[in-house]
Amino acid sequence: MENTVFHVLNNLLLKRNDICTCEKCRMDIAAIALNNLPTRYVVTEKGELYTKLNEMEIQFEADIIKELVRAIEKVSRATKHDVE
Repeated sequence: MENTVFHVLNNLLLKRNDICTCEKCRMDIAAIALNNLPTRYVVTEKGELYTKLNEMEIQFEADIIKELVRAIEKVSRATKHDVE
C-alpha cells in the first residue's frame, strides 16, 4: 500500500502548485492517507500478484486519491516546517 500511495501522491503533487512538496509535507500527507486506508500485507509472490491486480481496480485508486486529497488539504492548512 505504501508504494502505491507514494506513486499516486507523486502524480497528484505534479499537478498542484499551491501546496508545499517538501519531504516533510510529503511524508505527513502519506502517513495521514495510509492511516485512513485499509492495510494490505503480502508475504508471498501469489499475494503480491493478487495485490497488484487489485491495484488496477478503479475503486482502489479512487479510494487512495480521495484519502490523499483529504491529507493534502489537512497538511496544507497546518504545515509543520518549524517543528523538527
